[in-house]
Amino acid sequence: MTATSYIDLVNPATEETFRTLAMTSEAEVGAILERMRVAQKKWREAPVSERVEICRGFVGAFRSMREPVALDITRQMGKPLVQARREVDTMLNRADTMLGLAASGLQDETLEPKPGFRRFIRREPLGIVLDIPAWNYPLLIAVNVVLPALLAGNAVLIKHARLTSLCGDAFIDAFRQTGLPESLVASIHVDHHTITRLIARRWVDFISFTGSVEGGREVYRQASAQLLDMGLELGGKDPALVLEDANFDFAVTNLVDGAFYNAGQSCCAVERIYVARPLFAKFVDAFAAEVGKYIVGDPENPATGIGPLAQQKALDFLKHQVDQAVQQGAKLLTGGKRTQGRGYFFTPTVLVNVDHSMNLMTEESFGPVIGIMAVDSEDEGIRLMNDSPYGLTASIWTEDAEHGEALAARTAAGTVYVNRCDYLDPELAWVGIKDSGHGCTLSRLGFHYLTRPKSFHFRTITSG
Repeated sequence: MTATSYIDLVNPATEETFRTLAMTSEAEVGAILERMRVAQKKWREAPVSERVEICRGFVGAFRSMREPVALDITRQMGKPLVQARREVDTMLNRADTMLGLAASGLQDETLEPKPGFRRFIRREPLGIVLDIPAWNYPLLIAVNVVLPALLAGNAVLIKHARLTSLCGDAFIDAFRQTGLPESLVASIHVDHHTITRLIARRWVDFISFTGSVEGGREVYRQASAQLLDMGLELGGKDPALVLEDANFDFAVTNLVDGAFYNAGQSCCAVERIYVARPLFAKFVDAFAAEVGKYIVGDPENPATGIGPLAQQKALDFLKHQVDQAVQQGAKLLTGGKRTQGRGYFFTPTVLVNVDHSMNLMTEESFGPVIGIMAVDSEDEGIRLMNDSPYGLTASIWTEDAEHGEALAARTAAGTVYVNRCDYLDPELAWVGIKDSGHGCTLSRLGFHYLTRPKSFHFRTITSG
């Protein structure tokens, strides 16, 4: 093999290569897409009910693969095995939800009766959907597009993140155990150059990309040159506002989990917290104490709460972000450094005396790092939450539901929670604003971004 013909998968806990995969040649990609185009033309004619029934087999097939897939996730990107198993289960629940929403999400929209006419709008498939999922939630991010796209009558080409290449293959293995027609879904292992050429040749009809803002902008530039539509889920710097009337213990426990679950490697992880000043000192003490309970270490150990970061380069980025904040006046309460020995481990980190002059409070960390800041009013809290180039999720913590809803309406984010964080409800639209992306997955509306509307306008009376 040449240096460019394979992918080494490195376990971030041990820094050792545990699997090597052959890359897909450009000729192979072309052949896959030719077969896919033929298969999709037949698949689009199948009734939605038939597509649902065939795709339902995917859930059972994947459930039988739960343990080896979870272990692969852990060894590819470092997620604790307990959390990796939970991701498999959550993915299957999400798949069940989208199967249940398909009929309503794809049904014809019939207009009000008009004498002598029949009018309706139908959702038609786009053709071939290229899905480029991220590595941090490799099953959940992929299923958001793969299953709804197939249910909508499309074919799907999966180009998974390099770090989690095995997860794209796992989807194919599960679909092979169903009645899904051959060649409708495929997984490829290619470099950025091949993706660029694939887009330039307009071999696909829609692209879904989940990843960094920089990566999203680059793919968007390439797609726009071909007038290809895209869905983008990019970065986040998701805030939380804790009001004086919040359920204190509940807020602390949930916000620690929202910040440090999956080692903070989530686009919707809580990355900055604003606390009403009268509550601030007590909140910070309780928060730091809760963080201190986390065990950092071997992700295959059931007791581990935080595993390694997925990439070595993240260690230097986080250390620089923390050190810079401390130099600017921030106070480090916990963590802030790489652990000794092998593996890409970074200790869970809490800082106070922070403000928006610091990169740590404005740019995505994507790791186990959080800044906590006191605010003197709700207006100040909302202003600071909205003071960001990102807008994926935000959370408000209060026992006054009506007041929480009023504040949520003023918050600039695709999803606003009250007394919840870092969670996706598949019956709600998953959207981002500003640099967090555009488009929509999940819910009934998620099917609309994987189809195009076609209008039918029939005159039923032609005489008289």
